[in-house]
Amino acid sequence: RAVAMSVSHSSRLNKLVREQYMKLPQDGLVQVTYVWIDGSGEGVRCKSRTLDKEPKSIEDVPEWNFDGSSTAQAEGSNSDMFLVPVRMFRDPFCLDPNKLVLCEVLKYNRKPAETNLRHTCKKVMDLVKDSHPWFGMEQEYTLLGINGHPYGWPDNGFPGPQGPYYCGVGADKVYGRDIVESHYKACLYAGVKICGTNAEVMPSQWEFQVGPCEGIEMGDHLWMARFILHRVCEDFGVVATLDPKPMTGNWNGAGCHTNYSTEEMRREGGLKHIEAAIEKLSKRHDYHICVYDPRGGRDNSRRLTGHHETSNIFEFSAGVANRGASIRIPRQVGQDGYGYFEDRRPAANCDPYAVTEAIMRTTVLNESGVETKDYADH
Repeated sequence: RAVAMSVSHSSRLNKLVREQYMKLPQDGLVQVTYVWIDGSGEGVRCKSRTLDKEPKSIEDVPEWNFDGSSTAQAEGSNSDMFLVPVRMFRDPFCLDPNKLVLCEVLKYNRKPAETNLRHTCKKVMDLVKDSHPWFGMEQEYTLLGINGHPYGWPDNGFPGPQGPYYCGVGADKVYGRDIVESHYKACLYAGVKICGTNAEVMPSQWEFQVGPCEGIEMGDHLWMARFILHRVCEDFGVVATLDPKPMTGNWNGAGCHTNYSTEEMRREGGLKHIEAAIEKLSKRHDYHICVYDPRGGRDNSRRLTGHHETSNIFEFSAGVANRGASIRIPRQVGQDGYGYFEDRRPAANCDPYAVTEAIMRTTVLNESGVETKDYADH
């Protein structure tokens, strides 16, 4: 039986008509799309303006503002919020010379908005820059129809059990590859450091990887990759959810596994530094769980059950090549004696700024307990 796919009305508009307008010359003017994180800490928003020449660096992009009362970031009586440009990318939707610009959000008093986690992350990354922290984050996500049902699943019932879908090929094994490949190309064009993609264990679930990125660059590139994903999905009329457990039952959840190393871990004999870092993480498990999803661990509690390639949320564990552990040391790293390790705890909807900042606070700045230090005055 043919299944009617649940896609949005706008995706059915004639895209060839749009192409006619996209080809029109701009006479030296440039469209810049400002992108920011909204009051949910998960959603992204955007709006565009015209500049009279192509910006060559982030300093050429002016600050702007928006109505924070419409994004759950301010009250209506004092609603203007500042958009401060922090990183610029090429625009894969409107093409050169147009730009996408990631922004920090500041309140009326120029203090960071509550969901502006980049602000403290940047401070921490500046403090630890001599350790040259590299990150790679593996963003899992699930494609849904606009009815909220996983894209390509039967209207009534479920697909066959997990097994043939991971890295699968074939119309009966993967759903939505057009979206995945379009997103990959769009990220490459934009200058996002995307480094791979694959179909995941649950059907209609996918993953892309971003990295290696150093310091604050990790959060910047992952957030822009997420924006591009949502924007590509909009064209196809489907929804990408970062929910850590979109389907209850015997289905894999969605994480954002975080690969990490410092310069000394990457050098000969680095394994002892990797093991020292894991020892520090083991003593601060509760703190990390709290910052690894936007709801203080409540989202992750649905995912980190000890089943479906996860560790138990209440226990810290580490092992070589163990996908059921909190921390996995890749087998090759164990053999070489240097390299990186993978923190498998972050949820798919984590804020990468919060995750990378927490890892640096614990492993390099040697913080302990659940409180964090304020380095503002140092």
